[in-house]
Amino acid sequence: MKSKAQPLTEDMIEVVARRFRLLAEPVRLRLLRTLESGEYTVNELADAVHSTQANVSRHLSAMSDAGLLHRRREGNSICYSIGDPIVFKLCELVCESVRERAREQFGALTRTAGQR
Repeated sequence: MKSKAQPLTEDMIEVVARRFRLLAEPVRLRLLRTLESGEYTVNELADAVHSTQANVSRHLSAMSDAGLLHRRREGNSICYSIGDPIVFKLCELVCESVRERAREQFGALTRTAGQR
């Protein structure tokens, strides 16, 4: 099946690769999952993902710089929220692909077991 998407330029390939590298870190995916329900401070997020404030700050900064997150200052705290909700569609597409592959592998395994 041919895609109707525009061909990727070399510059776009680099941008897309950076976005995928950004999402290749499990802590960042946990942070996004938490932020899906609303705005949080760095310390709240550190507690939610069971990580240190310094580590979470580093990940949040990278995602914010890439445009995935919004940040705003409230007194002495910085609050983070989702800046690009399309990231959840991307995650869902990947998750559905993983689920489908697992179903196929399970089906093949059960068919093989049934032939014995």
